Amino acid sequence: MPATPTLTAREICQVLRELALGTRTLGPSSQRVLAADDSWQVRLDIEGWTLTLTLVNHGQTLSHCEQCRSPDGRVETLDAWQRYGTDPVKLLSIWEHQQLQRLLQAL
Repeated sequence: MPATPTLTAREICQVLRELALGTRTLGPSSQRVLAADDSWQVRLDIEGWTLTLTLVNHGQTLSHCEQCRSPDGRVETLDAWQRYGTDPVKLLSIWEHQQLQRLLQAL
């Protein structure tokens, strides 16, 4: 049985980039959840994609992507991205990062 291809940081970054640009939209199940360490976890539903992002500094600053599930069922986590030093959030431009922060703060 062939191995399921993994999600790359660039592939996930593109989904976030399209959300920042307004070419993708958030689904109704997107929500913010307070984590045990006073950071916020944001679970996003983006047209079949499910992403879990972390906001720090009292929920104001987008920090990193914890986990992602693609519409075809592939899953990847922070551990895989850190291994290569390429978290999807870190690949965004400054403007895209700021747009996402505004969107996430409004949840």
